[in-house]
Amino acid sequence: MVEGLLTTLKFFASQGHLSQAFRKFSFIQRHALASASCDFIVDSLSCLLLSCTKCKLLPEGKQLHAQVITWGLQGNHALVPKLVSYYAAFNSHDAAHFVAANTNSQNPLQWNVLISSYVSRGHFEEAIIAYKQMCGKQIRPDNFTYPSVLKACAELSNLDFGKEVHMSINASSLNSNVFVQNALISMYGKCGDLETARSIFNRMLIKDEVSWNSMISEYASKGMWDEAIKIFESMQEAGVESNVVTWNTVAGGSLRAGNFKRALELVSQMRVARCYLDHVAVIIGLGACSHIRSLKLGKEIHGLAIRNSSVDYVNVKNALITLYSRCGDLTHAYIVFRLIEAKNVITWNSIISGFAQWDQSEEATFLFRELLLLDIKPNYVTLASILPLCARVANLKHGKELHCYIARRAEFQECLLLWNALIDTYARSGKVFVARRLFDLLDKRDAVSYTSMINGYGVQGDGKVALKLFEEMIKSQIKPDHIAMVAVLSACSHSGFINQGQLLFEKMQIVYGITPLLEHFSCMVDLYGRAGLLNKAKEIILRMPYKPTSELWATLIGACLIHGNKDIGEWAAEKLLELKPRHSGHCVLISNMYAAAGCWSKLVEVRSFMRDLGVRKDPGCAWVDIGAGFSPFLVEDTSNRQSDEIFLLLRGLTKQMKDVDHAAWVDSEAGEEIPLGNNYSK
Repeated sequence: MVEGLLTTLKFFASQGHLSQAFRKFSFIQRHALASASCDFIVDSLSCLLLSCTKCKLLPEGKQLHAQVITWGLQGNHALVPKLVSYYAAFNSHDAAHFVAANTNSQNPLQWNVLISSYVSRGHFEEAIIAYKQMCGKQIRPDNFTYPSVLKACAELSNLDFGKEVHMSINASSLNSNVFVQNALISMYGKCGDLETARSIFNRMLIKDEVSWNSMISEYASKGMWDEAIKIFESMQEAGVESNVVTWNTVAGGSLRAGNFKRALELVSQMRVARCYLDHVAVIIGLGACSHIRSLKLGKEIHGLAIRNSSVDYVNVKNALITLYSRCGDLTHAYIVFRLIEAKNVITWNSIISGFAQWDQSEEATFLFRELLLLDIKPNYVTLASILPLCARVANLKHGKELHCYIARRAEFQECLLLWNALIDTYARSGKVFVARRLFDLLDKRDAVSYTSMINGYGVQGDGKVALKLFEEMIKSQIKPDHIAMVAVLSACSHSGFINQGQLLFEKMQIVYGITPLLEHFSCMVDLYGRAGLLNKAKEIILRMPYKPTSELWATLIGACLIHGNKDIGEWAAEKLLELKPRHSGHCVLISNMYAAAGCWSKLVEVRSFMRDLGVRKDPGCAWVDIGAGFSPFLVEDTSNRQSDEIFLLLRGLTKQMKDVDHAAWVDSEAGEEIPLGNNYSK
């Protein structure tokens, strides 16, 4: 009869009909009193406590706890863990701890439940205290105790106590348990002792998927991508199956480490291994394609994203915008952008930086204005993307507006990236004194801050100040990078500082450990070319480990034209012609060089080449800011509807300028200096 009542009670409890279950428990209690047997009481209480825990019934559970005490079962090995679990479910850890501590049972189960609950709720100190109390009662921890307490040590970065736990494990029979060993690897890894973590991993006779993933994860979290990839490769060789998280971790690590081809190979291997490519894998693949400018492969991944519905994620669409933008396909980037209904600031940043990258200033500015009109708050990335455009198109008005916007917002005050961008904007626009004022106001400076100022002074021919800033950067223990070296070498070139330029070029590798790139050799060619040392410039080109570009040959030809060196100029012109340049300016340079050398037959050949390839010299272009935007003007341009009025006004302005220049010349003959006239002459 009692067995039937217990079965009915369990059925009602499993269906959530607890009122009926409690009614059956009353019948069981009466029978237990009559028979003086507690077996059915223990089973009933155990079942009901579990139901109260699942259904979050606090008062009913407390009543059951009272029944446990009434029946003298507070030390029962089956009920105590359930009581601990019950109180822990309500975050009543004091009550749970009290129940566990006030039992004489040597069973570690109730302590395991308590410690695990503390850890899952983030109470790591309390978990360690409970573990110490457990050990103080001479209760032996088991393979469920150690992983929980080791996790608490890891979260607190308490390596010292973690080592004590490790010693306890070594003294027990659990030193070869795979779950415990995995917990040790994770603990040592999170505490920064990767050497010990790797040693434990290497000594493990049996490794499961968690073992491999833990080691990969710990290396990845410290940015040690080479080691993480090696472990992953060993995992594959061992025939252990990897889940999508591991694949993504390693592929993402390759992407962050700059190994873009390796990242793509891993994404490809995921498909071969029939591992589901989630949206994270798609983003990694698109990111790698965008870095290596592989538009074709990126489109294939785009197709895959459409097939597996990953394209529904906004982050995937953002990655697609970045891919198409970097590959120069701004049309498709814009189409993807417009297809996104819920655009976030990253979406806007992706499309604005894409247009900015390709100097599409009007489109980028239009999008930035649209972003502001929609009350979307731009972040530092948005502003850092749009600021360089202000310098490139000589639109300092917008640069000043952005400067005011940045200065008025507290969240941007400590953002060095933005202040560096502002310094660079002013320096490139010729306002070096304003850039210097901002530079001097910075509490903290980095290589970018110094590089922007060095470049600004260098372009203006103030090489002494540029070199002084470079020396200040070195004294400040800021190591120059390859961009800083280009800036300072260019400054030497513009100021004619040959010896200083040579010395800095030599120091690059020896002192600063920077391998010279093509850009650095180009600076040296320009340095020697401007100084008329054309044989040295030629020598640099012949001994550098890079193939000269069209721009480099054009630099040398320009120098030869200025200094009248026809031999080297003709040689450089032939080399440039071999590259079949489509740049009209380069073709004009070659023509001028052959004309200066008197090589009329070759001059005809160059002009025939230009005609055959359809290369045309771009007409001179200027633009005027009329407030609502820029209006471009080409030479002999009659496309504007107001061209007649414009040309009439231009003729009047030209006459006035000629009159002013003539007056200035007459006055200068008389020994007087007229500032206005001199300014126009310049």
